[in-house]
Amino acid sequence: MGGARERGATSVEDEPGCPRSLERAVAGYCRHLASVRRLSDNTVRAYRTDLLSYAAWARREGVDPLDVTHAELRRYLAELAQAGYSTRTRARRLSALRGLYRWMSREGLSGGEAAAALASPRLARTLPHTMSDADVNALLATCDTTTPAGMRDRAFLELLYASGARVSEVSGLDVGDVDLARGQVSLFGKGSKERIVPLYDVALEWVRRYLEEARPSLVRPGGSGGEALLLSMRGNRMSADALRSSFERHVAAAGLDSSLTPHAMRHTFATELLDGGADLRSVQELLGHESLSTTQIYTHLSVDRLRAAASAAHPRASRGPTRKPQL
Repeated sequence: MGGARERGATSVEDEPGCPRSLERAVAGYCRHLASVRRLSDNTVRAYRTDLLSYAAWARREGVDPLDVTHAELRRYLAELAQAGYSTRTRARRLSALRGLYRWMSREGLSGGEAAAALASPRLARTLPHTMSDADVNALLATCDTTTPAGMRDRAFLELLYASGARVSEVSGLDVGDVDLARGQVSLFGKGSKERIVPLYDVALEWVRRYLEEARPSLVRPGGSGGEALLLSMRGNRMSADALRSSFERHVAAAGLDSSLTPHAMRHTFATELLDGGADLRSVQELLGHESLSTTQIYTHLSVDRLRAAASAAHPRASRGPTRKPQL
């Protein structure tokens, strides 16, 4: 317990003009998220932004965040609602607060009872946005595979569709993470957890062609790409943002819905697995979901697709109510 106290003391001390400041606690918590839980830079940045916004509110309202009450936290959430923040945003901010207060409680800095007792705003169930086979084929067709960049983009899109990977996971791939001989890719997801995902032959072939025909010409003497699988024209590893931009360009070129994101490929991957008869636990493992409940959303989507198909195909589905037959 003494060690925990000392670690906490390095995160939170009285600062001149700012007694019992929460900002340093947020900094310590974010270091914990990055070094212990190994969350991505973008995720840690989002936590920091939400928590510092809460710290600014507490300072403005004269609330002591290290001794906050249930009523004060409810007032904070109510003010977010009045300011027009969406239910999802309010739920995310409350989740960040719960995590912070749990960590501070373990460090001996503050109790977490007030935050833990708050009920999350009820979220409306939204089904993931998926793509049809025609959409995917149109997207893939926009890649000019006579150029190194076009072949790279084709390999990138094929990997997304074949593995259900997050775009950040594809960005982090090194050449050695794709095993062409075994037909699989090693993905490193949230918390740096590794999972092995098999790839179908077409995707493997495009990755092989990219590695042999295109990637060597993208390597630059001053580039920082190293062993990165996907290289930019300057020879650097393509970031998740760069890959998203590439995806958006191909979506526009294909004339598809501009709201489509790389995550739509992940949703499509999961739904097609379930439609094909895969069990939920296998899909959970392939997606790298920590909780099965996260994967279950795809069962609803799969059932909806089956219902739509049955309605379109069944000879009596389009008819109105019929009279009860006379026996």
